[in-house]
Amino acid sequence: MSPVLPTYSDVVRASEILAGVAHRTPVLTSTTADGLTGARLYFKCENFQRMGAFKFRGGYHAISRLTPEQRKAGVITFSSGNHAQAIALAARLLGVEATIVMPEDAPAAKKAATQGYGGKVVTYDRYKDDREAVTRALQQETGAALIPPYDHADVITGQGTAAKELFDEVGELDYLFVCLGGGGLLSGSLLSAKALSPSCKVYGVEPEAGNDGQQSLRKGQVVRIPAPKTLADGAATTHLGDLTFPIIRDNVTDIVTVGDDQLAQTMRFFAQRMKIVVEPTGCLAAAAVLHKVVAIPAGARVGVIISGGNVDLEAYGRLMAG
Repeated sequence: MSPVLPTYSDVVRASEILAGVAHRTPVLTSTTADGLTGARLYFKCENFQRMGAFKFRGGYHAISRLTPEQRKAGVITFSSGNHAQAIALAARLLGVEATIVMPEDAPAAKKAATQGYGGKVVTYDRYKDDREAVTRALQQETGAALIPPYDHADVITGQGTAAKELFDEVGELDYLFVCLGGGGLLSGSLLSAKALSPSCKVYGVEPEAGNDGQQSLRKGQVVRIPAPKTLADGAATTHLGDLTFPIIRDNVTDIVTVGDDQLAQTMRFFAQRMKIVVEPTGCLAAAAVLHKVVAIPAGARVGVIISGGNVDLEAYGRLMAG
């Protein structure tokens, strides 16, 4: 049986729940970026979102929709970092206990922030252990509600509010570029784009080492890959979800990839020219545009979602130094 997929009306409901809780993040422009590409770029800066990434939107929306009984039992999730922080912060705001299963090699800043928000962190080896199996075992012990990082209707529609805000602010676009890991942000963005800018071409952008989404789109079914090694740790997923894949398959224009060198160059561009800190995963969409992975006509109006800014300062310093 096919799963019931969320719709744009669900994104609108999510935006009402998030109003006054999630930040309405700024949309920045850059004459330098416009000059490099020949297009008019609009950067939706989710690096300025609460806890530093778009993930807060979906995490808060999902927990807010739980019943009082479910909230009493707590929530559990698995995440390499940003969803972990989002669930920990959202749970604290809503008075719910949160357990987060994180890889041992997750960025120290993300792990520390998750614990700082009150989340209980349980670690695993991402190259040996199945994070979903580890999480399910803990869930059975505690009875906590599972809120996965992307394959959840309330998470998807919460993430879709970022693109909704972008379209509400700047109007219809010719292109929209969105980073792609498990597909929560991309599928939510597609729901908003279809409703608010129907002729907009939407591209998902993955790291070269983790192109499971691109492979899945080409094959017409979910392709699973080994855990990839990439600077874009937030997009180091192994497969799309049962909800995210059909939305992406039916609506995305294409899925493209960028390499770690392009991500590092894009981080430096943001720091030097736009004076903002963006993590490698957050650079995926912009890297595809600035490095002309897709041929964009001169004068086109292009939306770029910067997904987050949570990066270890030590690693950030190394990447800035080149």
